[in-house]
Amino acid sequence: MKKFRPQPGFQVQAFRFALDPNASQETALRSHCGAARAAYNWAVGWVTASWWQRKAEETYGIAEAGLTEWRPWSLPSLRKAFNEAKHTDSRFAGWWEENSKEAYSTGLANAAAAFDNYAKSKQGKRRGRRMGSPRFKSKRKARLACRFTTGTIRVDTGGRHVTLPRLGMIRTHEPTVKLLGRVQAGTARILSATVRHERGRWFVSFQAEVRRDLVRVARPDVAVGIDLGVKTLAVMADSTGEIRTVTNPKHYDAALKRLRRASRTVSRRRGPDRRTGQKPSRRWEKANAQRNNVHHRVANLREDALHKLTTAVTAEYGTVVVEDLNVAGMLRNRRLARRIADAGFGEIRRRLAYKTRQRHATRLVAADRWYPSSKTCSGCGAVKAKLPLHIRTYECDACNLVIDRDDNAALNLAALAVACTTGTGVAGDQDTAPAASNPRGADRKTRATRPRRKAEAGWAGGATLPHQQQTETRDRTQAEALTLW
Repeated sequence: MKKFRPQPGFQVQAFRFALDPNASQETALRSHCGAARAAYNWAVGWVTASWWQRKAEETYGIAEAGLTEWRPWSLPSLRKAFNEAKHTDSRFAGWWEENSKEAYSTGLANAAAAFDNYAKSKQGKRRGRRMGSPRFKSKRKARLACRFTTGTIRVDTGGRHVTLPRLGMIRTHEPTVKLLGRVQAGTARILSATVRHERGRWFVSFQAEVRRDLVRVARPDVAVGIDLGVKTLAVMADSTGEIRTVTNPKHYDAALKRLRRASRTVSRRRGPDRRTGQKPSRRWEKANAQRNNVHHRVANLREDALHKLTTAVTAEYGTVVVEDLNVAGMLRNRRLARRIADAGFGEIRRRLAYKTRQRHATRLVAADRWYPSSKTCSGCGAVKAKLPLHIRTYECDACNLVIDRDDNAALNLAALAVACTTGTGVAGDQDTAPAASNPRGADRKTRATRPRRKAEAGWAGGATLPHQQQTETRDRTQAEALTLW
């Protein structure tokens, strides 16, 4: 399918609003989302049925030419097969007309994308972890979501209602003037709408093609290095030598006492039991809703704080340097996993990427994963062989510099911007060359043992400096120190 490309000078942007549906509208919303899940499960079963049939026929000794043909999983093929089956299949024949056709198209499109990702991952054409074959979605666990691409999709003139196909007019919890004003001025065109149940509320997201001028940053010639941490969320050092600290709000730790109390209340109520078929009591449902509200508040506070931080950084600096952190690996540390997840390291990197590219056309540089930002002296360039995590002050043996560990790392990241000539392929990097070859494995700078993995090119990407290729077994001095310009 041909990928949509916006017009020159336009960007694709989402506008999300909370909904306040009445009882009948919420029932219709749940029906549409359930229809999307049912169509997805039908597509997964329809495609994989031919796989199992072929596997069974192979055990019978049937030749390759006589095996059952593979069923295609492209979206047009799934739509054609579903339109034929929905009239006769007992799972859909009695109720499929109650929902918009867009609900079923949502499930079929998600199934087609899942099979494509699985095939590309199996062939080695998809980056990231290996993906398994698509599985059925549980009615109890599946996220409620449905996407509309055709029909009546609009923001009503009053600014407090939206209209969706088959669902009609639904009141919004907040004004929609941000999108309505652009649509009326002719600077925005709605492409699609997605309804989703998230954090105890219904939301609608309008995907729109918007004319948006690039905003000049306050300090375009200044680069900033951001060192993320747990005790301090971010230490920002710019190329002028100024260092600023952003404290970690620790929203989850602040709500932990209330969460424990709410969880104790839930555990004392009669909850559901799938083994015996026991239904939850009304008191359990009420207590569980109160516990969920604590989780929802923490998530909302975290999202708001991260948006404010990334927006302020991208609006001020022309170049932003961050670390390529292995967040998934860091979460395996059971002592720090809760606080790392609460800080949202991966979300900070993602938001910096699209905000630098789409809003300001500035540069985002991701330092190589193995770049020793904390071990390198920001004054003379000497690199320590070991620097345990509990040592919070950096003391250089070469130039006797004494500086906070995080401040030193942020200064090194800021200095890396002038030495970095290649990027990491992130969306915000505007003027990057193809990523340099860089092996990924054990920490080859501090370990003399054999790496756990075989070194392969192209895993980590990013800027590879000459001194990084040396094997480090003791303190040494860089051939050329990185300096702030």
